[in-house]
Amino acid sequence: MLEMFSQQGECVEFEEPVDAKGNIEVWLQRLVDGMQDTVKQIIKRAYRNVSEMELEDFLFGHPAQIALLGIQFQWTADTQSGLSLAKTDKTIMSKTMKKAEALLRDMVAMTIRTDLTKMQRTNLETCVTVHMHQRDTTEELLKKKIRDPSDFEWLKQCRFYWRDDKDTVIISICDVDFEYSFEYLGVKERLVITPLTDICYVTLSQALGMFLGGAPAGPAGTGKTETTKDLGNTLGKYVVVFNCSDQMDYKGMGKIYKGLAQSGLWGCFDEFNRINLDVLSVCAQQVFCVLSAIRERKKKFTFTDGSIVDLDPRVGYFITMNPGYAGRQELPENLKSLFRGVTMMVPNRQIIMKVKLAACGYNENDMLSKKFFV
Repeated sequence: MLEMFSQQGECVEFEEPVDAKGNIEVWLQRLVDGMQDTVKQIIKRAYRNVSEMELEDFLFGHPAQIALLGIQFQWTADTQSGLSLAKTDKTIMSKTMKKAEALLRDMVAMTIRTDLTKMQRTNLETCVTVHMHQRDTTEELLKKKIRDPSDFEWLKQCRFYWRDDKDTVIISICDVDFEYSFEYLGVKERLVITPLTDICYVTLSQALGMFLGGAPAGPAGTGKTETTKDLGNTLGKYVVVFNCSDQMDYKGMGKIYKGLAQSGLWGCFDEFNRINLDVLSVCAQQVFCVLSAIRERKKKFTFTDGSIVDLDPRVGYFITMNPGYAGRQELPENLKSLFRGVTMMVPNRQIIMKVKLAACGYNENDMLSKKFFV
């Protein structure tokens, strides 16, 4: 196999061709390793290219996911160095702000071109969406006169670093460092990052740092599942969403937990409190078994059914609950203690409108979004 295609039809060539020989589980594993290695090598090159290449060549010359990462690398490096020098150089933060502003304007100007393909447009809109938040963050730091890279206002953001000593991408949120998972995700659309999303990211990342799961709760339509998926995309992870029902038994759930633990993916269990109580209490034991294995930094562990399972420590378990429908129950206490709760309320629609307008090429997006939001 020489190249891989995303669902949207984007094509990425493998660094090394992958042989489809031998047992299926062996070559599928080779395929996964090949994919991750390819993504890693492209990111390594992109990290060096981002400051040298023209913006347009950079965005369209790399796979969408990596172009976005490049912009995030650049912004993190600029802001970090700006904050480090801010005590001696009073103007550096406003220069950093102007640079972020100029990059955003360039990207917004590119959106109105008519010769973009559908994929290029999605890629560009995603970059605008994420960079808009990054520019707003820089603006906040400037307004609040932050002059220290260890200030919480800066630490609570997603910060992207390429670490040569570890030869990997590290993404830091507060005091938790995640290694990028190098999954090839294709041309993904991204959520507009509102203050609500920020709070959710901080809580979920803290939960993972303490070897627990995350449990966003709130009414339908507030973006619980989507925010979890979006945090997964930010960290280069594949997020599998399961819709739970009262038909699920502990054996089926056990298989899902084992599969996630082996592959290091994130599992998001939607409407988890629809599962019957007797099954939930067994689920608590199963999740606890995996989480304590991660805490003890084991490579293999014995699951509750006695089977020995390989462990990838990057696994994460998330449950979302819609409170107060018929046919739902409260979670048992032994399950509650394994998950950190986040309450999601109605999102801020004005910010979403502002970013959507910018992604379609409107320069006066701030004014217009105020008018729309009545």
